[in-house]
Amino acid sequence: MASLKDLKNRIASVKATQKITKAMQMVAAAKLRRAQEAAEASRPYAKRMGAVLSNLAAGFEGQDDAPKLMTGTGQDQSHLLLVCTAERGLCGGFNSSIAKLARAHANKLLAEGKDVKIITVGKKGFDALKSDFGQHIIEKIELRGLKNIEFNDTKAVGDLVLKMFEDEKFDVCTLFYAQFQSVISQVPTAKQLIPASLETVSEQAAGEADNALYEYEPGEQEILETLLPRNIRVQIYSAILENAASEQGARMSAMDSATRNAGEMIDKLTLSYNRQRQAQITKELIEIISGAEAL
Repeated sequence: MASLKDLKNRIASVKATQKITKAMQMVAAAKLRRAQEAAEASRPYAKRMGAVLSNLAAGFEGQDDAPKLMTGTGQDQSHLLLVCTAERGLCGGFNSSIAKLARAHANKLLAEGKDVKIITVGKKGFDALKSDFGQHIIEKIELRGLKNIEFNDTKAVGDLVLKMFEDEKFDVCTLFYAQFQSVISQVPTAKQLIPASLETVSEQAAGEADNALYEYEPGEQEILETLLPRNIRVQIYSAILENAASEQGARMSAMDSATRNAGEMIDKLTLSYNRQRQAQITKELIEIISGAEAL
């Protein structure tokens, strides 16, 4: 059984930990608001760009002169996995859930005899995958130290992916990240970037298109060739913003749980301390009374 001094030291240690987790929860809550606003602000732009590209791409379906980013290489042998996670831990299962989805996809491709290449954006993704897929990781990108992520901060990631595609180093590129829904809900998501998987135009956008005539200048193909690479960069930027919001939401939930667990542990340790102290006082009183009676 632990001594009173040991229990007292442990209570003090847990209280110090509780102060840290409470502070981290408050910091995550403050950062979450900004990250959530940035993620939500990027969604309409990415969605509208997808609608424009879908309208333009509809006229090139099945044609030989369609942009390569839209049609792909015509093969399905080499796959590039772009895994986006956080730079830091202490955010529950946020990083592990993304890594788990990417790991399952990579294992499936390897079982089918495909070539797999991995680029990790974020230190925790590299740490989670290096033991099983170290030989498949070709690039490790870290965004540590960036307080507010801007488009230019992630542009280099998109440029690297586009350069590798131009050099025919892969056939299909899939992006892995966590889509932010709420503080307690972050959904691990896999999205195909190349060939461009353009979503169907929504009914609202389709209705707007029916009521208006568009003339493209200089031409539809030239616009597609310009917008498709930018769309890749925008999708990556939007995914990293979603990750930033998801990370803070997950950390806020994790630190809240840790703070409550520390409080419960403090209560249990305090109860044990009081019981043991009471037993020790009772024992000493009995010894004093016994000694007095013996006299």
